[in-house]
Amino acid sequence: MTHQPDPGPLPGVHDLGYARLDTDRLERTGDAEVVYGAGKTPAQIVELLRTLHATHDGRAALATRLSPEAQELVSSQLPDAVVDPVGRTAMLGTLPPASGTVAVVSAGTSDAPVAAEAATTARVFGAGVDLITDVGVAGLHRILGVRERLANADCLIVVAGMEGALPSVVGGLTGVPLVAVPTSVGYGASFGGVAALLGMLNSCAPGVTVVNIDNGFGAGVFAARVARRAAPAEVKAP
Repeated sequence: MTHQPDPGPLPGVHDLGYARLDTDRLERTGDAEVVYGAGKTPAQIVELLRTLHATHDGRAALATRLSPEAQELVSSQLPDAVVDPVGRTAMLGTLPPASGTVAVVSAGTSDAPVAAEAATTARVFGAGVDLITDVGVAGLHRILGVRERLANADCLIVVAGMEGALPSVVGGLTGVPLVAVPTSVGYGASFGGVAALLGMLNSCAPGVTVVNIDNGFGAGVFAARVARRAAPAEVKAP
């Protein structure tokens, strides 16, 4: 076997030994890499956040799915970080100027962790956020009461568990681009969010796209990119 020489450091990669950060992603896509905290140690999360922030000076670095232990260490080691225990996120650095508006709509209080993750992600990825909570279909007057806010957004994130009906209702009230997020909230026959996922995938309202169960991060990225590219929305009369 012939010995292959060490090619040396890869361009656009910051090698930490246990992880190789994709530092070219910001230039390629307009958005920097994000730290997915599940499966990583609290110390690794701190180092990854610190390195991303240093590498992309002036851009907020984001970590998601943080355990309580990781949140505690980030708060103590990175005192400038903003830690959200509800959304299980940490953000280090300055948010970019907001371009466009993402309305994050959640069906119930139990959906708050996923909605909070989506909202923080959308802000880090450059969109303004209008958070609308607890407007599930069991009380339709609640969602009807915020129709103007829905219509004035550039993109909607609709978060719901149980049977996942809220995106269909919202999709029938407005033509704003909509990404639905099924959550794992519900009793046994909800199958950990599968019932909501299937309900959203089978929505009778056109223009509804769906991300994976509890994937507030993916919805936040998608919606922020839509909002950033959208023309300024007209303020519509109620």
